Amino acid sequence: MAATGVGAGDVVAASVAGARYGVVILWAALAGALAKYVLNEGVARWQLATGTTLLEGWFQHLPRPVLVGFGGYLVLWSFMVAGAMMAACGLAAHAMFPSVPVGVFGAWHAVVAAGLVLIGRYALFERLVKVFIALLVVTVVGSALLIRPDVGAVMTGLAVPSVPAGAGPFLLGVIGGVGGSVTLLSYSYWMRERGWDGPTLVTQVRLDLRVAYGLTGVFGVAIMVLAAQAQPDQVTGAAMALELARQIGQGGGAFGQSLFLVGFWGAVFTSMLGVWQGVPYLFADFVRLWRGPEAAAPSTTSAAYRLALLFLAGPPMVLLLADRPVWIVVIYSVAGAFFMPFLAGTLLYLNTQARLGALRSRWGTNALLVAALVLFGYLCVAELVERLGGG
Repeated sequence: MAATGVGAGDVVAASVAGARYGVVILWAALAGALAKYVLNEGVARWQLATGTTLLEGWFQHLPRPVLVGFGGYLVLWSFMVAGAMMAACGLAAHAMFPSVPVGVFGAWHAVVAAGLVLIGRYALFERLVKVFIALLVVTVVGSALLIRPDVGAVMTGLAVPSVPAGAGPFLLGVIGGVGGSVTLLSYSYWMRERGWDGPTLVTQVRLDLRVAYGLTGVFGVAIMVLAAQAQPDQVTGAAMALELARQIGQGGGAFGQSLFLVGFWGAVFTSMLGVWQGVPYLFADFVRLWRGPEAAAPSTTSAAYRLALLFLAGPPMVLLLADRPVWIVVIYSVAGAFFMPFLAGTLLYLNTQARLGALRSRWGTNALLVAALVLFGYLCVAELVERLGGG
């Protein structure tokens, strides 16, 4: 979950926030990790209590039009996110090997990731993720330590929440962006691959998620510390990470720059690998449930899974060749704005049911879910105002 949820978007949002406001807003990265932990824990707890994935719960308890909307959004989200990941992987690799074009590197990463998923299935995926998480910790946290930040200021920024003038939108962007979105639902299928089933495993699953989102929070803090120290220019998109690397190189030399670039590449490629492995489960399960729940649970060998994987690794390559049409960007942004509050709302509805027994949500968890619903609901409204208002 940590590897999949940390990608180019997290790096960019944290870099912009850190460069503008420094280490006084480090607490936002931890708050974002906590919000995503609460949501993912709810997804996992539903599954442990009922033996069904949250997607199955939606099919059981939500009206058909809502499911149609989610299915359409899943296709559009996958197309746009896959294209963005290819571009980010291409940029990261091109920065280290400038002789190879960005588009070539982006396409190559997409094909390699698809091959690894097809050949190795879940066991290889899990081993690779462990290696890449270790790489991320060493490179990104190592880069942050290399620039020798003010430890006292860092600790204050973590422990004392403050909101500098004008920082509200950036803080909400960091909190909302940390830890992924639709990829949270992939955890259900990784639990099944591990054989984690039944209420007795709730402690183990919570520990697993705490480690995952603890690492996610540490990664976000490290990026913000780097940006606060290096002060990269305000460029747009994934190029922000490359500008951050350049500024690190000016202060920490070629070694510091290379260390960060390797970490950035590792972040975006593992995020791609996680999406390539986890999201096809959602497609396959959606197709199965639409046809009828009596069919077998999705697996990496099913036709629907493999078709979804080919969709991720193939058609989005066109986004490497041309700008995205404005209308696609607007539809994607508007639809995506609804997902996180939708997830928080359905967890409040489903996880308070008596059928969950001892795993039913208590007041403390419900309070955190309400806070997540309010936060992501506000971000949803802000996104709608910006996009539909022509911003």
